[in-house]
This record gives sequence, C-alpha cells and structure tokens, in this order.
Amino acid sequence: MIKRKLQDSIISSLSQYPVVGILGSRQVGKTTLAKAIRAIVRADAIYLDLELPSDWNKLQDPELYLRQYENTLVIIDEIQRMPLLFPLIRALIDRNRIGGRFLILGSASPELIRQASESLAGRIIYHELMPFSLFETSSDQFQKLLLRGGYPGSYLADTDENSFVWRESYIKTYLETDIPQLGIRIPSVQLRRFWTMLAHSHGQLWNGTKIASSLGVSAPTIRHYLDILESTFVVRQIQPYYANVKKRLIKSPKVNIRDSGLLHALLSIRTLDNLQSHPSLGSSWEGFVIEQIIALLPENSNIFFYRSNAGAEIDLLFFDKQNLPVAIEIKYSMSPTVSRGFWNAYEDLSCKRGYVVYPGSEIYPIGKNVFTLPISELQTILD
Repeated sequence: MIKRKLQDSIISSLSQYPVVGILGSRQVGKTTLAKAIRAIVRADAIYLDLELPSDWNKLQDPELYLRQYENTLVIIDEIQRMPLLFPLIRALIDRNRIGGRFLILGSASPELIRQASESLAGRIIYHELMPFSLFETSSDQFQKLLLRGGYPGSYLADTDENSFVWRESYIKTYLETDIPQLGIRIPSVQLRRFWTMLAHSHGQLWNGTKIASSLGVSAPTIRHYLDILESTFVVRQIQPYYANVKKRLIKSPKVNIRDSGLLHALLSIRTLDNLQSHPSLGSSWEGFVIEQIIALLPENSNIFFYRSNAGAEIDLLFFDKQNLPVAIEIKYSMSPTVSRGFWNAYEDLSCKRGYVVYPGSEIYPIGKNVFTLPISELQTILD
C-alpha cells in the first residue's frame, strides 16, 4: 500500500484535537487512509460508513450509540450524509474534551464545511487529501502519473485503457450520483458540458461570460457551476498576485482541472502518444506540475500567478519560509527557455530565486539565480 504524505500529520492532529477531518473528492483514498491510521493509532477504533444501511441504522439514536465509545476513536465516513451529527459531536466533546475522539471523512461538501464550522469551531482541524503525488508514488515514473492522474483506481490500473475506463466511470458517477447526493440539482449533461469546456480552456484565464454564452445560461449560473466543481475538489482556481508595483495587472483567476487524469479523460486522451501530440500538452504539464508543487508545500500555503497587461508573467508564485517570493516557470521541453516577460515579472517582484521545471534530468543556471529543475528534483524548491 502506498503511504500517504498526510498520514503522519493526521496522526499528530489526533493527539491534539478532539475532531480531525479528512476532506477530499470521492475515490481519492480517504477511507483507505483512515483505516491505515486506525491500525496504527487505535486498532479498536469504531468505523462507520454512512453509505452502508447497516451503519446508518446504528445511528438512528446517535447519542445512545456514540456515548458507548467516549474513550474510543470513532471514524465516521461520508459524514455529510448525516449533518445532524455535528451538534451532537460538539456536545459529546464538551463533556469529555480529549484528543482523538472523532475522525470524520467527507467529500468536500459545502454543507459539510458549513455545518462543521458552526458546530465544531475550535474543536476541529481539517486536512485535505489530494490524489497521489509524484513523491508518494515514484518520481522516475512521472509520465504514468501525468497521463493517468493520481486517483488510486486510475493510477493503479493494470493498463492505460483500464485506467481510462475507470476515469470515465468516475466522471459519470460524480455527475449522476455524487452531485445529486449533495443536494445539487443540475442536469448531469449540462454540468458535463461545462466541465469539458473547462478542460479545453485548462490553465487559461476565467472568462465566465464567454462560457455562459456558449452554454446558453447566465454568468451567475456559470459561476455557480464553477463553485460546485471547486468545492468538490475537482477544479482549482489560482488567483493572480497583486503586488505593490506600478503595473496594470490581470485580475481574473486561472482555472485548472486539478487531476491530470480527469483532464485527459475529458479531452479523450487515452495514451501517452495521444498526449504527446495533443495541443493541450503544454497546459496539461503546467497544471500537473502545479499540483505536485502544492502537494509539496505546507498545508494551506498560498499560491498565485502573476501577469501584467504589458506581458510580464510568472506561471506560479509562492513565498518561502523567509516570506520571499519564489518564481516558477513550467515548460514541457528538454531545452527550456524563458521569455522576456518572465524576466520582467521576476524584476517587478524582486524575486531572489526561480526555477524552470521541465521533464529533463539536469540542473543548470539560466541567469539571475534562476535554474532549470527536473521534476524529479522538485523538492529543491523548498530549500
């Protein structure tokens, strides 16, 4: 079994917080991780899956059931299916406030977050579980992860074709089952069309008016669709960085499909050969690298892009431990170069170091403390 990066952080949180939440999209590995943690922390922990009628029935009188386990870790999977548990969990914690009372798992429902924020403020810490990252799998097999994405069912499939079939099934189930279970009433065909349009504009600036016109709906409706995909962790908005410089800056966010495998399924890219010849190769690689960097950074780190109307641009910007800006350019090329726009942006922000992430194997300087960086050496950005 592949050990998840979050495992140690969650175990540490269980020793400090009464409630620990693992949020993430469906099939990302939350249940497997929770069971691995149970084996390490409390083998006698109670596990309840609210998608199982038998476990649902155990909680018909939830106070009576849960009070039996005041000194035992209780793991509740898909907790958003029973939001009335949140006030009860708060009351039970306040009677006996110790670390590691509950480990709750949820599919990033907006309702889940709202309920927990109101009921469990000061009692809960959240961790977001992302799909497999490069350094949870194998850094020398980045092309497999790039093509298939990091969902365990897709990445671990025995063939690329079976991986593609898994992702198609995932998208269908997400649209036809998971979204309605969250109380969201949007025709699955409409939401699939929107998601596919986002895939074709992956990594580009958000233009809600244009997409709304194409789908024949209003701009607020399109924004609602985007919020749904973002809140269920399948789409990421990357905000522009506003620096105190005398420049006219782009203010629209970029929108990415978070998992490269789902992106390729939406674009009908089945094989690495298909990907290598596809016009979306560059944007796919950029989004993939961004997700790997996010997986490396401390949880809740802020990332940005930078772009001015004059053409100065940095693909990804984050701040290191000394709160200094680090500039990242992303190129799918064995001999990467950067444009004048990158150097202009580098100077605008007074960056002290930068990297050009590429699929090669050598690190070498290209000027002004900027180095090429093989994706297999991506941890270097944290130094």
